[in-house]
Amino acid sequence: MRFLSRRLVMPNDLNFAGSLFGGRILEWIDEEAYIFASCQLDVKSLVTKHIGAISFEASAFQGDVVEFGLAIKSVGRSSLTVTCLVRNKVTKQNICVADDIVFVCIDSDTRKPTPHGKTRKQLESIKLDTP
Repeated sequence: MRFLSRRLVMPNDLNFAGSLFGGRILEWIDEEAYIFASCQLDVKSLVTKHIGAISFEASAFQGDVVEFGLAIKSVGRSSLTVTCLVRNKVTKQNICVADDIVFVCIDSDTRKPTPHGKTRKQLESIKLDTP
């Protein structure tokens, strides 16, 4: 799993209990997973089709830096399925895991699924920069 980006938990990211709001972390996961999938496939026309199991394992608090680990789970004809692990940068404690995040490549004109033309082998050979 590659940890590719980080975010600082700010006051407006907190829930009533003073910890990171679940909806905010899901927003971040969707955005980070889209960026990862888009970079892997080298396309911009992707939509989120499905997010499977989500497990909240620990809390994050104001001032914490969280990092996003992403990995390819499977490659379809027009889809890419990824897994995202969010953890505390300092303690390495897992905060949230989102599994089976499916993105579908769509034609920008028709909005219908279209093949992305990549194989798992091609995607695994891509070298990514890490922060």
